[in-house]
Amino acid sequence: MARMIDQIRASKLPSNMMQFAAKGALSVGPAENIEILVYLANHNKVFGDLARMTLAGWDEKASLQAASDPNTPREVLDYLISPDNLRPKLLPALLENPSVRESELAKLAISASPDSIAMMLRSPRLRAAIWVLDSLKSNPYLKKEQSDEIRLLMTGGEVAARDVEPTPEPTAETLPPPPPELTVQPLATPPVEAAQESTSAAETTAGSNSENESGPSTPEEEEAVSAYFFHHAADIAAEDGKPFQAIGGIVELLGTDYFPVSPREVESKPEPAPEPVPADAAAQGAPVSKPAVPAKKPPDPIKRVNTVQKINALDVKGRIQLALKGSKEERSILIRDGTKVVAMAVLEAPKLSDGEVEKIASQKNVLEAVLRQIPLKRRFMKNYKVVRNLVANPRTPLDLGLGLMKNLLVQDLKNISANKEVSETIRKLALKMYKQKEEQANKK
Repeated sequence: MARMIDQIRASKLPSNMMQFAAKGALSVGPAENIEILVYLANHNKVFGDLARMTLAGWDEKASLQAASDPNTPREVLDYLISPDNLRPKLLPALLENPSVRESELAKLAISASPDSIAMMLRSPRLRAAIWVLDSLKSNPYLKKEQSDEIRLLMTGGEVAARDVEPTPEPTAETLPPPPPELTVQPLATPPVEAAQESTSAAETTAGSNSENESGPSTPEEEEAVSAYFFHHAADIAAEDGKPFQAIGGIVELLGTDYFPVSPREVESKPEPAPEPVPADAAAQGAPVSKPAVPAKKPPDPIKRVNTVQKINALDVKGRIQLALKGSKEERSILIRDGTKVVAMAVLEAPKLSDGEVEKIASQKNVLEAVLRQIPLKRRFMKNYKVVRNLVANPRTPLDLGLGLMKNLLVQDLKNISANKEVSETIRKLALKMYKQKEEQANKK
């Protein structure tokens, strides 16, 4: 006899029975009831909300049994451990259930509440899970003593490398050393004269050393590179071979100042030589035309193009190194890399300034994951401009913007309520909060 969950998946039950299922009122066992509710919550648009409400108040004993049973279906365990659905009393059982994936625990660690953090640090399984501990380090609610404890666990003998999904987490013995500094051969440059090319290359080198902070790597940068390669080895392996591809395209990346007509017209054409004046015309006193005053030179596109070409020649590991150790200009390009593990590396760069983060928070041509990562770093959230730019950025995910809005000042709430670029939900809530704060100020 087919189970009820199979009939629901096949859409064989009438509407009234589906409503009973969403209320948890079917005559099936507790384990199958939870499986049905989770399926409806995840996949059914009509009864999904009702199923989620039922699960939120589901019998604690039955929920605890499902949370601790290694044979519970993965979809159910993923639902119960999700930060949006987690019931605190189930957390200890979920942490020790070997069928709960460490990837899900890592997601929880990033946004766990203070009480959940304390439970996680008491869990024997998590104290030995280096990947989850690394995610927990990014939690904004983490206290200093907890951060010190995590650092001790990750560097001491208590932590052993564990399997990471889908690729095993590397150990200190199996981890390859960070790749050496790469000597990059630029791709073919636009067809310009040889003299211009060599001059441009010299200017690029000089600009890199003076204006763009390049130079010998510092110990802090080397440590950042090693740590990033270690903690993101699985992601790097998965993205290996992906070329650089800027979100928005090359013209948007370099700007219309560099390509006023077309990228193909990037080469600079030599000015025509002045026509010679006939000797007899000069002798007869004919007016001699004065040489035209040269117009102001537009920005030299070759230098910027060479930076992009340098990045184009690098593989994923080379671009990560450049993101962590490169110049401000290189970071501004790599933050728009369509390869997530490269773009995220920019946010870990030791030289990354507050001004750069403010600009990134307002950019519409970066990955959503980059914008989600910014609020997870306490240093960035201390900067009010970063918070304001994130809320005002139409690219910012709706849930993130709504959560940050409570930190805005009255005038910024007013400005955002009139900003047609952001979503209507953001505008309405900004207007509501603006009016509330105005009323509170008037009462005082």
